[in-house]
Amino acid sequence: MRDVASQVGVTERAVQRIVSELEDAGYLSHVRVGRRNRYKVHTELPLRHSIEQHCLVSSLLKPILGGRRRI
Repeated sequence: MRDVASQVGVTERAVQRIVSELEDAGYLSHVRVGRRNRYKVHTELPLRHSIEQHCLVSSLLKPILGGRRRI
């Protein structure tokens, strides 16, 4: 989370809060691997905002990730 906070330009606490909210909403899940967490993005879900609910999370991530499959 420290790396994400640094890259995005927010505090680590802000990243923790956002990740927690996304997990509570079902968009993320995690498993513990050693001392780290490994997160899975549930790309089959619709976006949260009512205007964009016709779009899936995968459609938002596809342009960012390009041909990479691992989300």
